[in-house]
Amino acid sequence: MSDGNIATTSGSSVSGTEAGPPTAIRVLVAKLGLDGHDRGAKVVARVLRDAGMEVIYSGLYKSPAQVVNAAIQEDVDVIGVSLLSGSHVPLFRELCRCLREQDAEHIFVVAGGVIPAQDYEALMECGVDVIVPQEARSDLIVTTITDLVAARGRI
Repeated sequence: MSDGNIATTSGSSVSGTEAGPPTAIRVLVAKLGLDGHDRGAKVVARVLRDAGMEVIYSGLYKSPAQVVNAAIQEDVDVIGVSLLSGSHVPLFRELCRCLREQDAEHIFVVAGGVIPAQDYEALMECGVDVIVPQEARSDLIVTTITDLVAARGRI
């Protein structure tokens, strides 16, 4: 998907749900494994924060278990992971496995970075909710996360 479209799992539509008072969406922006390139993750974190979301940045070189533990501790709605290292499939499989083990599948997983389209199906099958291509516009990233959380009636 090199056209900037965002890949999502089915059923992520927004309906007019009634919820309590709106609260800020909480997002953990994470860097998994040995990927030391964090400029994009920091830019996305800033964009989300400027859109009114509460953002926690994990820092570099985190394991999937560390990210899941932090997500649970911080009570986040979304884990956003940016990867450029090419190890996205095994790292996302492990991240999603850790979420299942911790009974935390209610936390959305958003994948971003350099991810070839041929790997999208494997990521979706392991539990990734949305894949954001590296060329996606900032407003599309914000809208996608907002729509994911709203679809569950959280906002």
